Amino acid sequence: MKSNQASFMKRAVLAGLIAGGGILAASAYAVSADKAEGTTPRCEARQMQQGEGWKAKQDAHRAVLKDKLKLTAEQETAWNVFVAAAQPGPLQQRMDRKAMREELAKLSTPERLDRMQAMQETHRTRMAERVEAVKAFYAQLTPTQQKVFDAEAMPLHQHGHPRNHHRYS
Repeated sequence: MKSNQASFMKRAVLAGLIAGGGILAASAYAVSADKAEGTTPRCEARQMQQGEGWKAKQDAHRAVLKDKLKLTAEQETAWNVFVAAAQPGPLQQRMDRKAMREELAKLSTPERLDRMQAMQETHRTRMAERVEAVKAFYAQLTPTQQKVFDAEAMPLHQHGHPRNHHRYS
């Protein structure tokens, strides 16, 4: 009796593996077909960011934030510096990933690594500038305005991801 059960289990496991392999093969074929047609699936947030919809959404968010903060005339200069620092940098404006990949493909591995390291340093410098602009603007706000800014300026719900996506429990 045990040999029949073992034989049945082996057949069931084998059938499951074959079915799973078929599903994986079908999904791999579907992905390769998308790539062949040039319709590589992309994150919807990235597509929106590349278009004018992202800029319009950001401008609308800043306008709402500015209304909620009820800025004084003295705070307007700090607001303008804050908004200017929030604008996309040259690397972010040039989001042509295909051209970037083609350019990197022409380089040797050490050259690619140097290029990526330089880009990382540019991003780090840009982030430091943004942090300083936010801190300088925040220092100009009253405690009540700071609470509004804390709640509204940098929402955790960004780029189409759930609100608690980046939080740790």
